[in-house]
Amino acid sequence: MLETKKYLESLFKANNIEVLSNKQNLFERYVSDAFNIEAVKLIKEKHKNIMENWDLKVKIDDVLAKQIIIPNATVAKPYKAVLDFNQSELQNITFVEFDNLNQYGLNFNANLKLIEGIPSQSGDFKVKMKFKVLGEDQNSEPNVKMISLVINADPKSLWKNIASDDQKDDHWKAQNYWKPDQVDDFQPLGDKHIVVASKRGRSHANVGSFREDDYAFKHFEDNGWSVVCVADGAGSAKLARQGSKIACKAVIDYFAQNLTEADLESFDEILLHHHQVGGDDKQISHFVYNNLSKAALYAHKQIEAFAIMTECPIKDFHSTLIFALLKKFDFGYAILTFGVGDCPIGLLNKDLTEIKLMNWLDVGEFGGGTRFITMPEIFSSEKFSTRFGFTLTDDFSYLMLMTDGIYDAKFVVEANLEKLEKWKAFIDDLKGDNEDKVAVDFDPSNQEIAHQLSAWMDFWSPGNHDDRTLAIIF
Repeated sequence: MLETKKYLESLFKANNIEVLSNKQNLFERYVSDAFNIEAVKLIKEKHKNIMENWDLKVKIDDVLAKQIIIPNATVAKPYKAVLDFNQSELQNITFVEFDNLNQYGLNFNANLKLIEGIPSQSGDFKVKMKFKVLGEDQNSEPNVKMISLVINADPKSLWKNIASDDQKDDHWKAQNYWKPDQVDDFQPLGDKHIVVASKRGRSHANVGSFREDDYAFKHFEDNGWSVVCVADGAGSAKLARQGSKIACKAVIDYFAQNLTEADLESFDEILLHHHQVGGDDKQISHFVYNNLSKAALYAHKQIEAFAIMTECPIKDFHSTLIFALLKKFDFGYAILTFGVGDCPIGLLNKDLTEIKLMNWLDVGEFGGGTRFITMPEIFSSEKFSTRFGFTLTDDFSYLMLMTDGIYDAKFVVEANLEKLEKWKAFIDDLKGDNEDKVAVDFDPSNQEIAHQLSAWMDFWSPGNHDDRTLAIIF
């Protein structure tokens, strides 16, 4: 009854009603009236309901007004996004679910407050989030908030793959120096094996242009030497595809014609002496320089002659060129190298504890520093003699020659080519430690190895869409 009295006193006062002293007994009887007691009780309950309802509306409105941002997803890429409901505007949420997330390849884990899955379609979507807040009836209809969900397209799907020949006839192909968009091979190479693949980059495939890279290799049974070449035609040179092809073929042709028996016998003796005595043998340097420089110059001259014949400037045939000449001796492997341009040659020892970079790269501080076998000035440069490499090793696990389409994506910067851990990571990548789980099985009995290497070359690397060529002797 005391609550009734206080309420009525407050009510009378709010309405400027004064209870005079001679009316106090009347007021006391009025307060104790059963009707008034029940009425005040109901009024206070209604007040409480009104305030609770207002508090509920505020909680709901806080959720509706709060911007809930979830990270963008990408088609075919595993996705996880944890929703943070600990924010003040959201902490009163007691129930939440999403409608039809499965149509996008996603689902919502209510216990972990986690949206996860593999997105199946791209676009900007509005997803219906249903929720309840503290104080709402469990049987009531949930509130609805629309959440933005952005699923980006798979970057790979945005690239076209237009065949460079587009079903043209042989005459057209010959006139345009056409070559297959991708090639691969696997062969014995002396007592080792070679697997090599060359693939047109996405930037070329997207517009139906040509593969500019090239390679060639040959083992000479009569003298035991093998030669492997890789070349990267300059993207800015309109006939670079032919320049790289001529360069590789020229190196093979040169050694096929000029590895004379007398020279080889004398070199065998020099190498044996080097193995037994050691030291800096100038005779080795002379042999390496004399033979490899002539092969490089022969490649230059062959391209030059072709340019003259076709009445095209030689710069239209710009191409880098790297090659390795190797042979197995009783005391180990002799490996001789030459390089011009930005394509590395890496030699990994048998137990993968040492990397030897067999050439330096023409990269340039601000780009444009690449040199090409088509540039006559490289042969008169004071740095020409430093373009040759030599090593004598008991054995090796991998000898790799690659174009910058591989190097840029997997090593990023030139300094990483000197780091053993980067090469070991690269080998692990080749063996399947990659996002796509594409692996190359380096078992000589594996007849699919060349196709596996070609498939591995489809790896995605943002911003790296150049031709890719990789030759691996193992």
